[in-house]
Amino acid sequence: MTDATTFERLITAGGVAVFPADTVYGLACAPDDPAAVERLYALKGRAPDKPAAVMFFSLDRAREALPDTTPRIRAALEALLPGPVTLLLPNPSHRFPLASGPDPDTLGIRVPALAALSTVGVPVLQSSANRAGGADARTLDDVPERIRAGADLVLDGGELPGTPSTVIDLRRYEDTREWRVLRAGAMPPEAIATVLSPPAHAPEEP
Repeated sequence: MTDATTFERLITAGGVAVFPADTVYGLACAPDDPAAVERLYALKGRAPDKPAAVMFFSLDRAREALPDTTPRIRAALEALLPGPVTLLLPNPSHRFPLASGPDPDTLGIRVPALAALSTVGVPVLQSSANRAGGADARTLDDVPERIRAGADLVLDGGELPGTPSTVIDLRRYEDTREWRVLRAGAMPPEAIATVLSPPAHAPEEP
């Protein structure tokens, strides 16, 4: 049985997994399972009102799950994904509410460039495999022992790049072409600017 098959079965059954993403080690669970989401947040020590990202393991599956994506944002997804970015999108249908925290009108999504799990057919609610506010995990040994012990599945992907995803706000992109980098990360702003439409306002970094 492959890691991808084991991972998908575990997520579908309501488990919580530690897994290697294309950036840092992450925690994952089913995005529509309140008990699993509560466990994931408890393992991290993360406040329950903090949003998380929904990760899809192929761009096709993201398209299927987000059928009301508007044309300009759809083009942005095609240009940036898969890749080491988290995209904040408008969420008028309030999809994946457990991931959105107090703002159901916004959804964060990830599609990693991750060959080992590319056949996984279900989305996951995903967050980094560290204690809230702690250092990101480049190796499995960097994941706190409490998190590894509390997870139902731990996948070792060796040493990862170690820089988290770049967070890009696209919530105004359809109307104004405005985009902003909310967290610097693995994809630099100049690389983003080469594939997105020129912003109506200069992108801002934190």
